[in-house]
Amino acid sequence: MNEPQKIDGETREFAQQIADQVESFLIALQAIAREGDVGRAISLLLLEISQVLLAGARLGAQRDFAPRAEYQPDVGPEPDIDEMRLRLAEMLDTIDTYGLVFDPYVPELVESQLSDDLTSIATDLENGLRHYRLGNVDEALWWWQFSYVSSWGNLAGAALNALLSVVAHDRLDADIEGEEEQVAAAIEMLEADPSAPR
Repeated sequence: MNEPQKIDGETREFAQQIADQVESFLIALQAIAREGDVGRAISLLLLEISQVLLAGARLGAQRDFAPRAEYQPDVGPEPDIDEMRLRLAEMLDTIDTYGLVFDPYVPELVESQLSDDLTSIATDLENGLRHYRLGNVDEALWWWQFSYVSSWGNLAGAALNALLSVVAHDRLDADIEGEEEQVAAAIEMLEADPSAPR
């Protein structure tokens, strides 16, 4: 049996804040997948991914956390979140697949799916949360920090960029209602006014 961890108050409070943000993200992602409303999902996912990236950035800016042992303590089987992945894929439909550059210093465009990436992020975060709930605070912080730098931070950034692109296309590519009529009226006015600049 492991002896209780001696964690200073500041580290314990920091871990609690990260755990709260992780839990909030996981709950929200499940709710978004269950609701299945792609219009609301885009905005909510932008918000939730931004929030959890803030947690990741805080982890990345902290000291390096180290696990207490060479091997991770057993925290039980991973939850089955394949149903959530399938719901996300069905809801996101034509915007699920997107292109990303995983490493900007080795620029190679790869194809990915938002549903897979969001599920992968959730798996990494949930693993750390299970450590935290079992009292393995050092292990949880180490895992969240390690997986942020090696995996889920990059995936979350790419997913955020893809979702922002969806919003940009929706807002900026839309034709302005009555635009053609306005342009035609402006041309007609210019042609009718001999003093107008040519």
